[in-house]
Amino acid sequence: MAHLLGTQSLGALAGSRQLLAGVDISVEDSSRIGILGPNGAGKSTLLRLVAGLQQPDDGRIITRDGLRIVMLEQGDHLDDDARVMDAVHPGLEEYEWASQPAIRDIHAGLLSDIDLHARVGTLSGGQRRRVDLARVLALPSDVVCLDEPTNHLDVEGVAWLAQHLNARFARPGANGALIAVTHDRWFLDAVCETIWEVVPGIDPGGSRPQIPGRVEIYDGSYAAYTLARAERLRQADVAAKKRANLLTKELAWLRRGAPARTSKPKFHIAAAEALIADVPPPRDSVELVKMATARLGKDVLDLEDVTVTFPTPEGGQRTILDHVTWRLAPGERVGVVGVNGAGKTTILNLLRGDLEPTSGRVKRGKTVQVATLSQDTHELDDLSDMRVVEAVDQVAHSVIVDGKEVSSSQMTERMGFTRERAWTRISEISGGERRRLQLMRLLMAEPNVLLLDEPTNDLDTDTLAAMEDLLDAFPGTLVVVSHDRYLLERVTDHQVALLGDGSLRALPGGVEEYLRIREAGGGTFAADASSGTQSAVRSGQSGNASGEESSDSTKSAGMTDSAARRAAKKEGARLERKIESLRTRLEKVEAELALLAEKVATDPSVLDEMTSFSSQSADLRAEIEELEEAWLENAELLDD
Repeated sequence: MAHLLGTQSLGALAGSRQLLAGVDISVEDSSRIGILGPNGAGKSTLLRLVAGLQQPDDGRIITRDGLRIVMLEQGDHLDDDARVMDAVHPGLEEYEWASQPAIRDIHAGLLSDIDLHARVGTLSGGQRRRVDLARVLALPSDVVCLDEPTNHLDVEGVAWLAQHLNARFARPGANGALIAVTHDRWFLDAVCETIWEVVPGIDPGGSRPQIPGRVEIYDGSYAAYTLARAERLRQADVAAKKRANLLTKELAWLRRGAPARTSKPKFHIAAAEALIADVPPPRDSVELVKMATARLGKDVLDLEDVTVTFPTPEGGQRTILDHVTWRLAPGERVGVVGVNGAGKTTILNLLRGDLEPTSGRVKRGKTVQVATLSQDTHELDDLSDMRVVEAVDQVAHSVIVDGKEVSSSQMTERMGFTRERAWTRISEISGGERRRLQLMRLLMAEPNVLLLDEPTNDLDTDTLAAMEDLLDAFPGTLVVVSHDRYLLERVTDHQVALLGDGSLRALPGGVEEYLRIREAGGGTFAADASSGTQSAVRSGQSGNASGEESSDSTKSAGMTDSAARRAAKKEGARLERKIESLRTRLEKVEAELALLAEKVATDPSVLDEMTSFSSQSADLRAEIEELEEAWLENAELLDD
């Protein structure tokens, strides 16, 4: 693989703070690199340094002659007066780009709902982001740097982006490289093969020297990174315990009282101080505490034959929900996906009582206490002059955690705020810290129904993992609207889809089924939406609404229930045989791959053969996964 660029002892300052130092990294052809790290650690700075948009304060960057680097920044610099077509393809005539299949793919994936002749200034924030992303992907380049590329993309858009980038950079013999800063873990796992973790530096204050940030490199996708990082932390913990034992002995000796005027005490004091100075502080981890929840009765929230319409600028009516019945059960955990404008926010507004339906009714249980985590943190704007600890204390002076009373100041520390940050004004804390504070204030109110609207905004992967751990154990009813596929599959038991036709559809196959529906034409299916029967999603039946449609269709075709069950059993047996056959083939391919992996160190000529077997392994895994999903859907039909 050709070498594209590298750094030597790269360093960067943020004011007087030493953000990064001693960074040595390299990028080769076909590299797909994801950059992770806490908010404020220097991820975007590192990306800007690599892209050449910022000059390093120390060290240097070495690039191949003629290397072309493009970068998508978090904020765009598009000309409001320019046409979309000119913004995406600056200086080019239409005939110069329209014949290229890769460009047409970009247009289909990102710009299908945008008029190419429209002015950029007339677009929404999400549309501008997609135009900017399309511009970067369409530019001729060797290295593509993307800063949070999945922002403003829905589930379908993220899936398209992953497919497009893999087709460009992951194929055998691919030229160029991808470097992306993102907190979307599904995207990282689907696209990236190397992880750069930016470990933040430490400024202890006073006259003590700063510890600059650094970059740790992990081979593999996000899943491999998580395993490798856990092992590194385990090894560090073992070393820390050994150091702590030695430190304890040193301090115990000092406490006994050292004889005066000898060199021995000075030696031991120096040894103890060296140990203390060399022990790094703990990570800025977020410990989210499971709060007690109010009792939920039998009835929670029900949408009964609900229709919601809004007037259009042309004077007509737009139907968002059409005779939808949806019953939420106590403890139910459901994710909501859908195209932009399909009605996800409308659903949340109905559930929390901010919107009344055009027809039908919303029934609420007597004991229901609803709390909503909004997309932004505007709820904290009125508290901007408050300190963080004061904002926590405003909700509750104390809470009971594990049978013990914990004060608001103690709770703030457990949220991951240091004592200094706990007394910082809310107007001065970062977006990720605002999100943490917003979530903790929400949970301290002890709701029993949580509505989460894009809860992953502004959160780094460590905070996301901590939040998911909390939500995993939340005993109330949970409704999550999110484009973060990883989050949906982790914290919810099933998903439903709004496809823009007024109906709410259950997804027994999860997000993959939603993507298949959209690819097949999305939004229309056999059920008559006006009847509200087959489009309804009911409590306890959300997972098999699709099965009801299949059952109805088989009956209309003249099949009896028993005949349909026999056919389903036969199909299940066929799928099992096929899965078993593919698993056997996969074992053989992976065994051959393991042999080649050992041989490649001494015989590079087997690299092409190894790539071929790796591709076969990936194809077999994908086929097995698809068949397993089909088997699960078939099994659910048999259980009905």
